[in-house]
Amino acid sequence: MDHSHHDHSAHMDHSAMDHSHHGGSGEMDHTPQCSMNMLFTFSTKNLCIIFSQWRITSSFSLFISLLAIVALGAGYEALREGIRRYESAVTKRVETSPRQNRDEIEKRAHYVKSVLYAVQNFYAFMIMLIFMTYNGWVMIAVSVGAGVGYLLFGGKTTIAKETACH
Repeated sequence: MDHSHHDHSAHMDHSAMDHSHHGGSGEMDHTPQCSMNMLFTFSTKNLCIIFSQWRITSSFSLFISLLAIVALGAGYEALREGIRRYESAVTKRVETSPRQNRDEIEKRAHYVKSVLYAVQNFYAFMIMLIFMTYNGWVMIAVSVGAGVGYLLFGGKTTIAKETACH
């Protein structure tokens, strides 16, 4: 059936509709957008770290965020040390086990090491994204976290070690 001759304009009045951007409370949402700097800066105005919910709104939130970033950096080094210890334990277990059990132990360990490798890489890329805020305070916190983590967890390894992103 052809409806092209009908006038739909009288029933399509949208003037009463509210097209403004609202927050959940019905009021205008004046939250500033996160700034994405591609140049090195120490400015924290509209700074978000990885997520829009991780927003720096005050000196206190900057301080707490920097402490969290240091902890994340140290946590990465703790994870790396945990992986090294796991690999060492597997090597000892393989060396001390009967020959017929070695293949099974190595096969199981390979699956575990694969998962740990994926976790380590995800963690490293997230730290890289934090670093890529190009904010000097954040970059310093990442570096301090790596140093603190190495101090606490990496004392028995050489300093020249591979890192995925940081």
